Amino acid sequence: MTRLGGAEPGTLNAHNDLTPAIQTAIPSRSARAALPRAVRDPAWARWFLTAVALVFLAFFLVLPLVIVFAEALSRGLGYYLSSISDPDALAAIRLTLLTVAIVVPANVVFGVCAAWAIAKFRFRGKSLLTTLIDLPFAVSPVISGLVYVLVFGAQGWFGPWLIEHNIRVIFAVPGIVLATTFVTFPFVARELIPLMQAQGTDEEYSAVTLGASGWQIFWRVTLPNIRWGLFYGVVLCNARAMGEFGAVSVVSGHIRGETNTMPLHVEILYNDYNIAGAFAVASLLALLALATLVLKSVVEWRQTGTP
Repeated sequence: MTRLGGAEPGTLNAHNDLTPAIQTAIPSRSARAALPRAVRDPAWARWFLTAVALVFLAFFLVLPLVIVFAEALSRGLGYYLSSISDPDALAAIRLTLLTVAIVVPANVVFGVCAAWAIAKFRFRGKSLLTTLIDLPFAVSPVISGLVYVLVFGAQGWFGPWLIEHNIRVIFAVPGIVLATTFVTFPFVARELIPLMQAQGTDEEYSAVTLGASGWQIFWRVTLPNIRWGLFYGVVLCNARAMGEFGAVSVVSGHIRGETNTMPLHVEILYNDYNIAGAFAVASLLALLALATLVLKSVVEWRQTGTP
């Protein structure tokens, strides 16, 4: 092995290995300490920005959560438990969890396939597909729900045929699932597309040259590289699916015990002046969101060893 900068074979000396030009470009510790104050953040600026961030989080995140749980327990623990164990509340919880159980896996499959196609291949209509993925971000959820009513409603395009065959889409679970899927499908794809584009295709091509099949490439090369982006997309999709209100409100019909999800049930209780009951059900949504974030942190800690 050729010696580098006078070092023994197999060893490297950080100062000797650097060229004189690079050594000159790197300032010493004393030189960094003597840098003008204009290029360093003053202490008051760091403290001010930190204080602003903490006040913002306390006012817009912590305070609303505290108010939700305080109002939920304002009439005692017994009333809280009776509010969340009410048959209509239990039906809303079951419908919300059922919708999430259908929507999130469907969006995961669509998001991974769309991101893989956009990031790894060239084809006609690629830019159009990317634009369509962003469509729910530009369209109001109420408008998307209204579109499903115009397509599958009694006076819609397929409404008479559906009524003739005794198939219910609008004001039933299928309509709620369709509306929720529409407003949530960009989250997984949008998390994965830039990640997969940044990673490129070198590892996939290497796996192909070694004789790997398509499924082997996906499970052993692509999926491990995107697992954190995929997990974050699932968290966002799950949170939006549980809390979606606008699109679901249009297609549900607000039938108590049948087509009301948890956000819709909160609205009904609030309109009935049952404030404590409304906040009790809202606290369950908050707890589900917090549980999702805790699960995300635990998985990251187990994988990386850092909290």
